[in-house]
Amino acid sequence: MIGMVLAAGAGRRLRPYTDTLPKALVPVDGETTIFDIALRNLAAVGLTEVVVVVGYRAEAVQARQAALESKYGVTLTLVHNDKAEEWNNAYSLWLAREHFARGVLLVNGDTVHPVSVEHTLLAAEQAAEHADAGIVLALDDHKTLADEEMKAIFHEDGRLAKITKLMDPATAHGEYIGATLIRPEAAQALADALQATFERDPNLYYEDGYQELANRGGVIRGASIGQIPWVEVDNHADLARAREIACHY
Repeated sequence: MIGMVLAAGAGRRLRPYTDTLPKALVPVDGETTIFDIALRNLAAVGLTEVVVVVGYRAEAVQARQAALESKYGVTLTLVHNDKAEEWNNAYSLWLAREHFARGVLLVNGDTVHPVSVEHTLLAAEQAAEHADAGIVLALDDHKTLADEEMKAIFHEDGRLAKITKLMDPATAHGEYIGATLIRPEAAQALADALQATFERDPNLYYEDGYQELANRGGVIRGASIGQIPWVEVDNHADLARAREIACHY
């Protein structure tokens, strides 16, 4: 299994920080960036081969690649998304499809969370209740939800029924936090579902690809991360929260 980080996004709501940097390289703890935390977490659970999907300001990641590899003891393989400023991230994840066959632990390049999330997903890989799941989603089932969150509902048997921002928060079982375990056996089906998703509408999210896969019969389950401090960094208020919590990891 390898690590994977989606770091192609522009993060326009974080300007002026993102005038010259991708969102993943915005600092949240001194000089430590969101990307630093992602790599540190992956390395801490033994995932030292990391695929990174880059796009907006990719040269900033390339310029730091050698230093990051040395600092965290990882090897980075960059996959370039030349449509990062035009299309949404269903296409970004699809571009890395050749790496799915090894199994991946995927994290979004705008999520600040402790390494316990990675431990939770790797433990789920071995758990009997997730044995049939090609994909396991890290789920916050404690947070009070609103409209912006990527919300999920599961069937009584624990299989994913629906994942979208566009649902009544009161009906959701929790929020998908932007970290996923993808087993090798789910790779081809996920790639096909992602392709169908961005070909239908290039503005769709990779979570819409998960929905497509679930609709096709793919088994996707959730794993609770417990009550931990984390944040998806979309705007300046999120960034302030990230800076409050990242220094405690």
